[in-house]
Order: sequence, then structure tokens, then C-alpha cells
Amino acid sequence: MPLALLALAVGAFGIGTTEFVMMGLLPDVADDLNISIPSAGHLVSAYALGVVIGAPLLAAVTARMSRRTVLIGLMGLFVAGNALSALAPDNGWLLAARFLSGLPHGAFFGVGAVVATNMVAPERKARSVSLMFLGLTVANVVGVPVATLVGQQLGWRATFLGVSAIGLAAIAALAFLIPQDHEHATAKGLRGELAALRSVPVWLSLGTTVAGFGALFAAYSYITPMLTDAAGYTGASATLLLALFGVGATAGNLLGGRLADHSLRGTLFGGLGALVAVLALFPLLMRTEITAAVAVILLGMAAFATGSPLQLMVMDKAASAPSLASSANQAAFNLANAGGAWIGGLALAAGFGVTSPALAGAALAVLGLGVASLAYAVDRRTAPAGGRERVVASHVPQEAEAVRR
Repeated sequence: MPLALLALAVGAFGIGTTEFVMMGLLPDVADDLNISIPSAGHLVSAYALGVVIGAPLLAAVTARMSRRTVLIGLMGLFVAGNALSALAPDNGWLLAARFLSGLPHGAFFGVGAVVATNMVAPERKARSVSLMFLGLTVANVVGVPVATLVGQQLGWRATFLGVSAIGLAAIAALAFLIPQDHEHATAKGLRGELAALRSVPVWLSLGTTVAGFGALFAAYSYITPMLTDAAGYTGASATLLLALFGVGATAGNLLGGRLADHSLRGTLFGGLGALVAVLALFPLLMRTEITAAVAVILLGMAAFATGSPLQLMVMDKAASAPSLASSANQAAFNLANAGGAWIGGLALAAGFGVTSPALAGAALAVLGLGVASLAYAVDRRTAPAGGRERVVASHVPQEAEAVRR
């Protein structure tokens, strides 16, 4: 694997840290800015809104630019957003800064996935994507806890200054390790990228992402009350257990990338099936502390084993213009975050019990399997006779050959 993937992982680490750290800093931010906790919670929504809007928009408007330049520019926007967050004088400015911080998120992962797959041989494409996503999963194990601790000890503004420093390190890594390329992201430019979104298979792939990861967030959004009220953990212990989710997500991400290089759809169906099973068993697993800890690990593994396959599936269905579709998949991931949490909350509000969000998640995972099966049926119906499923373009671009040299 080329060392250039490290630069993408560093950027992903910074993005993952800033995305999730706000949840741990909400009380500190609310107290400092004299706002309520629910009002501070809008800062999480502002970031997610930035991701959903920025992912397709920035990917589209940069369609004819060098991907290396785009990645560096996106990380520069990320640094600016986090620096402005640290300097925000009031809640309004902080909302705007968090929105700005979220804008480059989806486009960075989308364009980064295209760059990652173009730097390796065809049989290693899924693993290259999983190594970029490794920065995101490691952020949940290391970055978020450390950043939260820094914010609690030195003030929440110090956290965002620290994240800005990570962004600057990512810019340096991108400039030094990503090969100089003068190839446009697509020969068709903006029109070609937008045409990719008229494809039914692309929308089916995006729908699988929304349903599959919606299943994860339906349960994970309420994992703390499950651990305390059902499994019997204290609040502090439950917070520490969340690191186990990151460990499981990291393992699942790496395993999914390796397996997807051998069977893309097999890995996707297997991951979604495992997610259905884990979530369906949550009411039983949450009865003891030991089995609850196992459940948290398995949830991370099953969900993130589907990350690389879903990303490559979208890129495959928009092979002539993958950047916009790949970025749109990140927007779908954040829609899954919001929608899954809402559906899990409905189950709780209906009085079905503290573990009911997991069962709602299991239903969403079944829906994801259904959409994935429909996508498979459409592919088989439209595939040329004697053809076989293609993951991504099988050629190795010039930048890949340059990296290997």
C-alpha cells in the first residue's frame, strides 16, 4: 500500500475527531456561552447539515480540478472552520463555524476514496478505502477521548485549536505524499458528475447506505442509557465502554476492506446480515455487563465492515464520474445518523423499553438488506450476457504507477 494513504488517514482522523468530540463537550460549551444543553445540541446538527450540503456541492464545483489540489483545499477549509470555532464569541458564531467545519467532510472522504483506489492495483481497492477510513475509526478510540479530556481540562476552545493543528499536519502530509497529478477528476466536468446521480443503481447504493448505517445510529445514539439502565454500568463506566465501539469499528473496517477485495457483494450482505443479528440480540446481550461489552464491540464490527463495500459500490455505479457520487455517499451516511437517531427515539418515546432502539435498528438493517438485494437484481438484469460484476475501473492510472515506483 502506498504511503500516500497515510496522508488521507491523517485527514480522516482530524475530521472524525471534530465530528464526534462536540458530544462530549456540550456541557462545557453550554456553560461557557450561557446557553442550555438542548441549544448546544444544535451545534451537532449544524455540523451534520454542513456535511450533507457540502458533500455534493463541493465535489461538483471542483469536478475539473486536480484531486490533490481539491484535497488540500478541503483540508484548508476544515482548518479554518475549526479555528473559527475556537475563536467564536457567541453561540451564533459557533453555529456558523461548525457548519463551515462540516462542509469539507463528505467531499474529502468522497474525493479521497477516488484517489485511494487510483493509487493501488484493482485487487486492493477496497483495502485502500478501508485504510483511509481507518483514521475515522481510530479517532473514536483515541482522538475523541483525548480531545474531550483536553477540552475539560484546558477549555473547549483548546480542543478546536488542537484539531486545527491536526488539519495543518494533514495538509503537509497531503502536499508531501500525494503525487502531483494534472489529471482532472473527470473528463466530463460538472455535467458528467451530475449525470451520475440520474442512475438508479447509484440511488439504490445510496439507499443501502442510509438504511444500513441508519440501523447503527438507531441503536448507538442511545447506547449509554442501554448500558446504564439495562446492563447496570455506571455513567462513567459506560463512557469508557464507548471506546470498545471504536475498537470494534476499527477491526470491522479493516476486515471489511480485505474481504471486499475478494467479494464485494458477499461482504456487504454478510455485514448487513451480521448487523441484523447483533441488533436483534441486543435485548438479551444487555442483561449482563460482560455480554453488553461484547455487544458494543460486535455492533462496531458489523456496521463498519460494510463501510468500504458501500463506498466502492457507489463508485462502481458512477464509474465515469465517481467523485460526486462518492461524496454523496458521505452525505447519505450523515442522513443515516440523523434519521436513525430519530427512529430510535420514536421507539423509546413509544414506551417499548430502553433496548427498543436496537430492535428498530434491526428493522432498518433488514430494510438495507432488501435495498441491497434489489440493487443486485437490477444489476443482474442489466448486466451484459457473460459479463461479471465489476468493482471499479480495472486500469491503474499513472499516479498509481508513480507511487509504486
